[in-house]
Amino acid sequence: MAAAASASMAATAILMHRLPTTKHAAVFSPLPHRASICSTSFNQLKETRRSSRLLVKASSSEETSIDANELFTDLKEKWDAVENKSTVLIYGGGSIVAVWLASIVVGAINSVPLLPKVMELVGLGYTGWFVYRYLLFKSSRKELATDIEAIKKKIAGTE
Repeated sequence: MAAAASASMAATAILMHRLPTTKHAAVFSPLPHRASICSTSFNQLKETRRSSRLLVKASSSEETSIDANELFTDLKEKWDAVENKSTVLIYGGGSIVAVWLASIVVGAINSVPLLPKVMELVGLGYTGWFVYRYLLFKSSRKELATDIEAIKKKIAGTE
């Protein structure tokens, strides 16, 4: 019995040794082959992402410096044109405080165990209602576009 087992192991070893090392040989050893493919693909993906980031940074750095100078000059001109600077500072500070308070409230809601899931359901329900009310039909999309334009005019003060 032991001789038959050792003979079959020897035959298996000979057959596996003679098989070509291609993708089809992965049937006998699936984990190392797949792991090497995954690590190779992952490394190639990382290199591709790095090179694309470098290309984006290299191409946008030249334009950003020009735009930054223009942005600062435009902001300085607009700040000089503002008559009531204290009001602008008060509104800006108030908006920063409002965002800070909102983040505190959201953090407090998130710490309650069941409330985040309820808020997700409320958000999903409102999203579904909004899609049904404004985005599903052509007439309602036109209504939404006119509402948005009216709000833009109110904000800009051109109404």
